[in-house]
Amino acid sequence: MVETGHHHQHPPAPAVAGPPMVSSMAVPRGPTWTPAEQLHHLQYCIHSNPSWHETVVLAFQHYIVVLGTTVLIANTLVPQMGGDDGDKARVIQTILFMSGINTLLQTLIGTRLPTVMGVSFAYVLPVLSIIRDYNDGQFNTEKQRFHHTMRTVQGSLIISSFVNIIIGYGQAWGNLIRIFSPIIVVPVVTLTSLGLFVRGFPLLANCVEIGLPMLISLIASQQYLKYVIPRAHMILERYALLVCLALIWAFAAILTVSGAYNNVSVATKQSCRTDRAFLMSSAPWIRIPYPFQWGTPIFRASHVFGMFGAAIVASAESTGVFFAASRLAGATAPPAHVVSRSVGLQGIGVLLEGIFGSISGNTASVENVGLLGLTRIGSRRVVQISTGFMIFFSIFGKFGAFFASIPLPVFAGIYCILLGIVAAIGISFIQFADTNSMRNIYVIGVSLFLSLSITQYFISNTTRGGYGPVRTAGGWFNDILNTIFASAPLVAIIVATILDNTLEAGHAMNERGILWWKPFQHRNGDSRNDEFYSFPLRVGEYIPTRFL
Repeated sequence: MVETGHHHQHPPAPAVAGPPMVSSMAVPRGPTWTPAEQLHHLQYCIHSNPSWHETVVLAFQHYIVVLGTTVLIANTLVPQMGGDDGDKARVIQTILFMSGINTLLQTLIGTRLPTVMGVSFAYVLPVLSIIRDYNDGQFNTEKQRFHHTMRTVQGSLIISSFVNIIIGYGQAWGNLIRIFSPIIVVPVVTLTSLGLFVRGFPLLANCVEIGLPMLISLIASQQYLKYVIPRAHMILERYALLVCLALIWAFAAILTVSGAYNNVSVATKQSCRTDRAFLMSSAPWIRIPYPFQWGTPIFRASHVFGMFGAAIVASAESTGVFFAASRLAGATAPPAHVVSRSVGLQGIGVLLEGIFGSISGNTASVENVGLLGLTRIGSRRVVQISTGFMIFFSIFGKFGAFFASIPLPVFAGIYCILLGIVAAIGISFIQFADTNSMRNIYVIGVSLFLSLSITQYFISNTTRGGYGPVRTAGGWFNDILNTIFASAPLVAIIVATILDNTLEAGHAMNERGILWWKPFQHRNGDSRNDEFYSFPLRVGEYIPTRFL
């Protein structure tokens, strides 16, 4: 790794008085592994770049991965809004266009980590609330209802974006990050991934005959076949995802053409057939998303307030992803002010999405960060080049629709691997704290279990119409609480921060890993912070320090 040439480990903490030393059983049995600030097996880190032809192919993989989530949220919301296949195609184009713009902004003047800014499912509940309010037959056609709903979503996104802008550039979010410790980061990052388990095998099982082969073939080709064919080791490790995707997609097309799905349920046809998306026929050849494409935004207080909760949830999701990306890119943990400015920039992205007419706000894509670990390539340039694919295929709709017709269970097979990698990265942060401390075990264990348990309760008790377990007379209040407590990363932040900072926090500084963590959370705490997170081309000289 290019960056590791002059890096150094922080000196060990001075010894403190404590309980008597207990003999270790690990010494006679084998070596113990010291904590490592950077992963040892990354092939390219944040500053180092593959050759240009490799960069382009790797960037295309990032486009494919973010496409699955984009199609999934469009399939979930657009039909309920009254939109047809043409509307769905235009929504997908808009989401991809904005993902490209927001990703480019984040990698240039945000965290500068190789993170793709994709669509956030945190906004689904508030959008369902808007759909519910317009579902009483007050429109003459479904097309009118779709446009009216989209205009309301636009207005709500525009106003709610200021939540991210204020807490980000106002440094409120940075002040929260400064009281984090590795003990808090473990559940936050881990649940950023595990909280999305419904995108894994449950989605794969909708068409197990193509989803399961995708999962098995990806594991076999990338992890085992490279030892059988040593000459193809590097190709399989980096590009196995594209190879397996092409083979399974072709297999699904053969099943579709051969009539295997002619006499099955409608749900099975939609999940398995390659011709059920109807995007190729409805997508325009060339269309550039433009501001207020659905009409003048509609601002309604109840819907705006309901989306505030989604804005906070998206910030929590992105925070966990940023910490995971820093590990997989070979960078130090992002300082508090960097995470804070990235959340503020995320708000600007939501503002742009509201102006251009996206269906949801943005968040850092967990799946794409998992791809960094799968390929072992954390290069920033690869992610920046991927924005070219997002913007290109969002403008040339027919080409983008071709890839968007990949069945979702195929994407689910990929997500089973990528989300698992991010979960493991979250667990790896525990090495910087005392893993034998019962206090730490208590905080991490309770935070993990409660976060999963609480969010599962809220998700399980939410109807298809968006009614959650909190049902008071105030609809906006219901949307805020139901959205917040349906997010595992945000619940993890709440629970872990309270426990870690109240349970013997002052006496357990060493156990919590504070001495290792603290230098990274200050602007000048570690000499490498500027190396990884400073703005390019001296841009920072023209921005007030309080906004950096």
